Amino acid sequence: MKRFHPLPVLLVIVSICLARGRDAIAAESSQSATTNSVNEPGPESIQRKSTIWQSGVGEGFLPTVQTFSVEAGVALGVTMFGGKEDHDLALLSLSYGHMLGQVKGEGHWYRGNFEGRLELFGGGQYYPTSDAIIGLTPHLRYDFATGTRWIPFFDLGAGVTATSIGPPDLSGTFEFNLQATTGIHWFMRDDLALTGEVRYLHVSCGGIHAPNLGMNNVMFTIGLTWFF
Repeated sequence: MKRFHPLPVLLVIVSICLARGRDAIAAESSQSATTNSVNEPGPESIQRKSTIWQSGVGEGFLPTVQTFSVEAGVALGVTMFGGKEDHDLALLSLSYGHMLGQVKGEGHWYRGNFEGRLELFGGGQYYPTSDAIIGLTPHLRYDFATGTRWIPFFDLGAGVTATSIGPPDLSGTFEFNLQATTGIHWFMRDDLALTGEVRYLHVSCGGIHAPNLGMNNVMFTIGLTWFF
C-alpha cells in the first residue's frame, strides 16, 4: 500500500484559517473604531475587554478562565523504541480546559498559567491498514504570558485508548497513551485563538498483554480554541 502524506492538505487548512483570522481581526478593529468614535470607552467596555486576561492581551489568564478546543490533524508513524511498523493516523480532538489559579512566575521569562485539560480524541489508522482508535486523556498545560497575541504552551498527558490496531506492535483493544506537546495560540480576537500543535504520541498496553512493542507517532494538529 502506497503511503499517503496529508501535510499539503494541512497547509491548505492553515492558509484558510489564517485568512479568516485576519478578516476577524480587521472586522473587530473596524467595529471598535466605529464604537469609539461614537462613545468614549467607559468602565463597562474596559471590563468587557478583560474577561479572560489578568491585565491585558497576552498578560496571563484569569484563574476563572475555561477553554474549549476543536482540532484536527495527522499523526505520522515513526519506528522507534522497539516498534516494528509506521502507523499513520488521521485524528479529531475535542478538549475542555480550566486555568489552575493565578499567573505564576511574575517578573520572570517563564511567567504564565497552569491549565488542567481533558481531551477526547478519535479517528483511524490509514496506513499500513485501516483501523479505528479513540482515547481519553487528562493533560497538564502551561501557557506562557508573552504580552502579545501569540501564546506558546507545552503540556503532558497520560490516558487510556481503545483501538483495533493489533500485532506486531499492539496487543488488543485496551491500551494506554502518553503524550508530550508543544504548540501556540494565535488570538484572532480576545476570546478566540487559532491553535497549532506538534505532539509526540505513544500507545501501548503497559505490559498487560503481549506484544507490547508500542506505537509511536509525531502528531500535527490545527484548530480553534474558545476562551470564556
